[in-house]
Amino acid sequence: MKIAIVGTGYVGLVSGACFSEFGFDVTCIDNDAEKIAKIGDGIMPIYEPGLEDLVARNVEAGRLHFSTDIGPAVAVADAVFIAVGTPTRRGDGHADLTYVYAVAEEVAAYLTGYTVVVTKSTVPVGTGREVSAIIRQANASVDFDVASNPEFLREGAAIGDFMRPDRVVVGAETDRAREVMRALYRPLFLIETPIMFTGLETSELIKYAGNAFLAVKISYINQMADLCEVVGANVHDVAKGIGLDKRIGSKFLHPGPGYGGSCFPKDTLALVRTAQDHNVRIGIVNEVVDYNDARKQSMSRRVIDAMGGEVKGKAIAILGLAFKPETDDMRDSPSLDIIPHLLAAGANISAYDPKAMDEARHLLAESVHFTNSAEDCITGADAVVLVTEWNEFRALTPERYLAVMKGRVMVDLRNIYAPEEMTDAGLRYSSIGR
Repeated sequence: MKIAIVGTGYVGLVSGACFSEFGFDVTCIDNDAEKIAKIGDGIMPIYEPGLEDLVARNVEAGRLHFSTDIGPAVAVADAVFIAVGTPTRRGDGHADLTYVYAVAEEVAAYLTGYTVVVTKSTVPVGTGREVSAIIRQANASVDFDVASNPEFLREGAAIGDFMRPDRVVVGAETDRAREVMRALYRPLFLIETPIMFTGLETSELIKYAGNAFLAVKISYINQMADLCEVVGANVHDVAKGIGLDKRIGSKFLHPGPGYGGSCFPKDTLALVRTAQDHNVRIGIVNEVVDYNDARKQSMSRRVIDAMGGEVKGKAIAILGLAFKPETDDMRDSPSLDIIPHLLAAGANISAYDPKAMDEARHLLAESVHFTNSAEDCITGADAVVLVTEWNEFRALTPERYLAVMKGRVMVDLRNIYAPEEMTDAGLRYSSIGR
């Protein structure tokens, strides 16, 4: 079987590489010629552990190809995946489907024989129907079906999530489409991966409902952390105590500065807007969207309070810029709220992240001093703020902080250190919910 994937962003590139690892012939297409050229040279546009080697291996094997020309790959494909971005639309919070619909119209001209057009992008309910209508209007004679196949890839663990997923969800409404999709995921049958077939609307909603539920869990434990700080409880013990209940589970119960990334912020907002369009009340998700935005903005106030209410002229070191470890993705990262607020309050900021430095330079003010290592970042600092829990930061001992810092304030927004160890060493240590 031959697969064409339109879009070489996070989802398209990872999916294409993994499908080729399954043994399929895959062509990834993008209209960004520079990006395609760099991928051809082995330079990945994103950081994802294992991706560079996976791409190189399958390119060498002749199974994975990259092109800017959509026609030839689509014409011979059994399945065409649409994997372009669906960012939040300016002004109203809906998912912007401009790129999805443009690809659908372009693909229509090149479809030959029976083809399944698959929406891999995260799209609102009803998008698959509209994609089908666009293709039919552009090419009335084409033989095709539209399927929905949402991705459930965690940044930093995406290859493992694709190759050994919890489940595969497919929205397809004809036997022919279901057979093509079964064939694509047949390698997963050997590890007994659940393959769930639904209608288009159900599949589209599963993705949004899943991300919203996880966002609710994150915000819930953050609110419990706020309460723990007031009443003198330990949020980690609270999280463990409720997470041992199998109905709840322990995942996504780690307190922090609020969720970010490419999925949760835009998907929760898009779900809220979809519900509003259909006059359905989902107040829980709406509250989570508002709370998370406010929480990220409030983190700079924690830092200022830890500094005694004044940071003007103070040197503050920021450890971690990406929204989570093992990625260079800074979309909606808490650092993008914390750093500008501290700069506006007069602080001098130095910053370091193991993988996100190039992206950070495009997104943050020129006045931020980017360093080459964690130790360079914290040297001479009046305060250190840990924003992203990269493993290399865990190796920094309190003695190391004290040896190179000017001040003694340590604000740990990820709770990676033991409070007693830090305070006993002489640091003015604060964390979340304990």
